[in-house]
Amino acid sequence: MNPEPTELAAALARFDQLWSPRIVTTVNDYDVRIAKVAGEHVWHAHDHTDEFFLVLDGELRIALRDGTDGAEREVVLPRGAVFVVPRGVEHRPSAPDGASILMFEPSGTSSVGERHDEVPGHVDATTGHRL
Repeated sequence: MNPEPTELAAALARFDQLWSPRIVTTVNDYDVRIAKVAGEHVWHAHDHTDEFFLVLDGELRIALRDGTDGAEREVVLPRGAVFVVPRGVEHRPSAPDGASILMFEPSGTSSVGERHDEVPGHVDATTGHRL
């Protein structure tokens, strides 16, 4: 945990990699992560935890497969919006025009979950990098 306040815009300015979350701080057993995103992530699911998203800048879209028939739907999160993907729900974040996001996840949670499609080269399969 950082004993000093962290300014999120300054923290985001410290890296350029997309889909490569940075751990800003921890609270209890959770990481507070920030990421720059653009294009599409990968379809994935977290079997044991919900996933919290806050859009700091830009617009994030999250495709979900949460119906009983496997149908897909999409939620659109503008700057300042929050959304929680429930545990076990397949989802694919995307940001056609780019975005900056903040996420809360249990420490050690993989950015591609326990179940995922093949991970493309532009997505960092990680449990987060320290700033």
